[in-house]
Amino acid sequence: MKIRRIGVGAVALAAASALVLTGCSSGSSTPASSANTTAIITTNGSEPQNPLIPTNTNETGGGKIVDSIFAGLVYYDATGKPINDMADSITTNDSQTYTIKIKANQTFSDGEAVDAKSFVDAWQYGALTSNAQVNQSFFAPIEGYNDAASSPLTGLTVVDATTFTVKLSAPQSDFPLQLGYTAFDPLPANAFKDMTAFGQNPIGNGPYKLASASAWQHNVQIDLVPNTTYTGGRKPQNGGVTFKFYAQADAAYSDLQANNVDVIDEIPDSAISTFTNDLGSRAINQPSAVFQSFTIGTSAPHFQGAEGLLRRQAISEAIDRPTITKVIFNGTRTPAKDFTSPVLDGYTDSLSNNSVLTYNADDAKKLWAKADAISPWSGTFQLAYNADGPHQAWVDAVANSVKNVLGIDAAGAPTPTFAQFRSLVTDKTKPIETAFRTGWQADYPAVSDFLTPLYATGASSNDGHFSDPAVDALFKKAASETKTDAAIKDYQDAQVILLKDLPAIPLWYANVTGGYATGVSNVQFGWNSVPLYYAITKG
Repeated sequence: MKIRRIGVGAVALAAASALVLTGCSSGSSTPASSANTTAIITTNGSEPQNPLIPTNTNETGGGKIVDSIFAGLVYYDATGKPINDMADSITTNDSQTYTIKIKANQTFSDGEAVDAKSFVDAWQYGALTSNAQVNQSFFAPIEGYNDAASSPLTGLTVVDATTFTVKLSAPQSDFPLQLGYTAFDPLPANAFKDMTAFGQNPIGNGPYKLASASAWQHNVQIDLVPNTTYTGGRKPQNGGVTFKFYAQADAAYSDLQANNVDVIDEIPDSAISTFTNDLGSRAINQPSAVFQSFTIGTSAPHFQGAEGLLRRQAISEAIDRPTITKVIFNGTRTPAKDFTSPVLDGYTDSLSNNSVLTYNADDAKKLWAKADAISPWSGTFQLAYNADGPHQAWVDAVANSVKNVLGIDAAGAPTPTFAQFRSLVTDKTKPIETAFRTGWQADYPAVSDFLTPLYATGASSNDGHFSDPAVDALFKKAASETKTDAAIKDYQDAQVILLKDLPAIPLWYANVTGGYATGVSNVQFGWNSVPLYYAITKG
């Protein structure tokens, strides 16, 4: 998922109150009178890694689709503000037990009621270890969660058809802010009969639904049409959305210039210096909280123990981030100073240990030599990435920077598609032994989301299998704070440790770059760098 510049607090920690979230007005746009509200909007996408199940989707290809066909308790408007969707209210008196009331008369697209049980059953499914859902750790705050055994969440209780309660293991006042994330979406009863089959043709409750049982043409596209049973604030202003799965960003951009695709949220390397002139007022180049990095797994040869720590630091200092962001990205990236984003509360560019993110060829060589004294280097440093995204240029630049400074062989290692790349990274039977592209596009507008899901022990997106008890303790402490400043301090302290251990190598923060075709209107990119598809129209 992505995150974009927002005006609200990143951690959103308020003192416990009786009313946390109540009904809000719609954030949807009103189409121009001349717009064709039956027109299909086409956009770029990528083949989802997994079947379209909310608790098993944590990558952007599937995430954009799941967010379109499911509706959770809340959604986030363009600024990142949570707006009640299925929820009528979310209340608490102590920031530990929450009472959630569902709006009456909400249904899935097949007519089944969306009720308290729809949410509780879906969350229970997602939390069970035996179901091996990639978003399992998002349920960790709820009482009864166990990542070592399949046991139910004892903190979930259905009170009546439209009410359920959530008891957390410890107070957490920003818990409601998370509830717009995909993992917390509801599921209809028939999903549990055959979850894999359901994921190929899901029945959701969001603004769109699959156009037919065969709407998902794997590796080609997926066709969505408006879900007429949806009554929330994201009501479609068009006749549907088709996500085209492009193997190369250049192809999507060429189609945009030819008006064969309406909106894209990714500009290829080849056009990064020209797209604003090419598209004029139809070009999108705006700040966002997208974080780019690469990870070297704990099982990779030469990257374990004291030797591995020295090599991570050396490689980080061998990367000339300012030159790469200027030459490769034409200034649409900013060199990283931490693991989060400068557009979020809690960001600082002066964390202890962050000098390791500054280009320093001399020090990098010294660190590498110290590592060689422990165990001499052998082989090639490889950086894996998916070739169907615009990554080759920067990967090659990073590899060349490392090669030139450290005097070792270094190169990119492309995998054809994003789905194949993610399968390679997440294969637990054969851990990847090269460095690999990582990054974060946040699930909900909070600084914690850039840290806990990636670096907490056993977390859903901890692809490098990093584990540090001190970091875990600080994450837990931050989550239970009731004061914003205290939580920010905890997360900053955790980052000081991360900057020493480097479970990932921070590279840069990204703008969202994209564009739209002629005749297309009401294009707005949201806080998570994804277009608000439901608001887009064309004449």
